[in-house]
Amino acid sequence: MRRAQKGFTLIELIMVIVILGILAAFALPRFADFSQEARQAAMDGGVAAVKSASAITRAAFLANGSSGTTASLDGVTIDLVNGYAAAIDGSNSQISAAAGITNSDFTIWGTTGSTAVVYTEAGQTPAVGSECFGYAEGTPPSIVRGQITDITSSASIQCDTTVTATATNAP
Repeated sequence: MRRAQKGFTLIELIMVIVILGILAAFALPRFADFSQEARQAAMDGGVAAVKSASAITRAAFLANGSSGTTASLDGVTIDLVNGYAAAIDGSNSQISAAAGITNSDFTIWGTTGSTAVVYTEAGQTPAVGSECFGYAEGTPPSIVRGQITDITSSASIQCDTTVTATATNAP
């Protein structure tokens, strides 16, 4: 008389382990590295903050009767150019102050009196192909997101071929 089989055979156990190994090999890389997606999300958030700050400073200018060269946003005075936030005035990035962006968030490139600001990932040395976004004064201002297309040491940094700022780190 044969006894009833209890448990799994060695072949069945090996097959389960093989199937789990195959699933892990395909699934794990999809969830293991989110750093690139996080960088892109940070850049998208920075662009959105700059766009919002530009729109809010314009709205403050219009609400003030379309006059004045400054707007006050939450107690921060922002210099205006043609009713929009200035890129850099004095030693401060005006659009960055309006957007609440600091050098701990992004590296801010531009210099006193510059009409453009380029933002790159904080703590990283910018290079051609690095992610960036930029703001250039205008009516309306130009706000772009892309990659650094040109960088000349101590001269200029260009984002998406349209926004060029001096290659000096601005506060």
